Amino acid sequence: MNVLVTGGAGYIGSVVVEMLRQQGFSVAVVDSLVEGHRSAIPSDILFFNKDIGDREVIRKILVDHKIDAVIHMAGETLVSKSMTQPEDYFITNVSKGLELLEAMREAGTKRIIFSSTAALFGNPEFTPINERHPTNPINAYGRSKLMFEQMLEWYEKAHGLTYVCLRYFNAAGATAEHGEHHPVETHLIPIVLQTALGQREYVEIYGTDYDTKDGTCVRDYIHVEDLANVHIGALRKMDEIGSQKLNLGNGEGYSVKEVIEAAREITGHLIPARESARRAGDPGTLVATSERTHTLIGVKFKYPDIKQIVQAAWAWHSKNPNGYPD
Repeated sequence: MNVLVTGGAGYIGSVVVEMLRQQGFSVAVVDSLVEGHRSAIPSDILFFNKDIGDREVIRKILVDHKIDAVIHMAGETLVSKSMTQPEDYFITNVSKGLELLEAMREAGTKRIIFSSTAALFGNPEFTPINERHPTNPINAYGRSKLMFEQMLEWYEKAHGLTYVCLRYFNAAGATAEHGEHHPVETHLIPIVLQTALGQREYVEIYGTDYDTKDGTCVRDYIHVEDLANVHIGALRKMDEIGSQKLNLGNGEGYSVKEVIEAAREITGHLIPARESARRAGDPGTLVATSERTHTLIGVKFKYPDIKQIVQAAWAWHSKNPNGYPD
């Protein structure tokens, strides 16, 4: 199968490309490199430094390279930024996403796996969150992802597109080759490990008055390699299972303080922390049940424990303290 990965030079995308390659898929990557890293993609992988909003360019890539399926991972992802610059999220995640869908329609490419998000659920009405939970985003990031999911529904009805939306909770960890390196880091585990490396003075804990076990936000962390393998399982199964919207989490919740304590144990560093006010748009608890995903896709997680996830991330950050060279 020939697969195009949009955003394939990013954190999750580069691991998906790595796993696809290991499992014998023919892979091409499109990435604008606004957030991604060229050095995260091996030189023998077909790479296009292009924007997904350029419909004609994407259509040509799909046709010329006989692409059977798209894994769509490109987009704006920062919750906090979406609260102050929502226009960026609707332009990139919705308008440019529409251009990608039009390029696929014109090229006759009928399969897409979409990197969606748990942010579209908003404040949970119950936990763990399953696929029947109401969608009510409280930030523009989640809203833009929900809008793209709704567009996929219509492209299925009108144009026969088959889609699998994977609603990520918190991807974390690393492989030996690929880890997390963002121009502006907002994710907890790399921030904690940067503090262990002496690159930050302390970890900021945003909010200690949530209705959780220790007052800090609780999140569901999934190892990025497990996450990538679910994408590949979905690719193999999507003709059989049809269009789906599936949760992709670990089923276990860990608080900010628990993650920091795990990192202290693994790294052997003190990792100072400072308590601050809540951030706008942050729900207190986001924990998934992924039973339906496991049933339909049939992929079992190799790294379910938070210490395994932090250990993998620490190994990569220790080896690459400044991230990717570019």
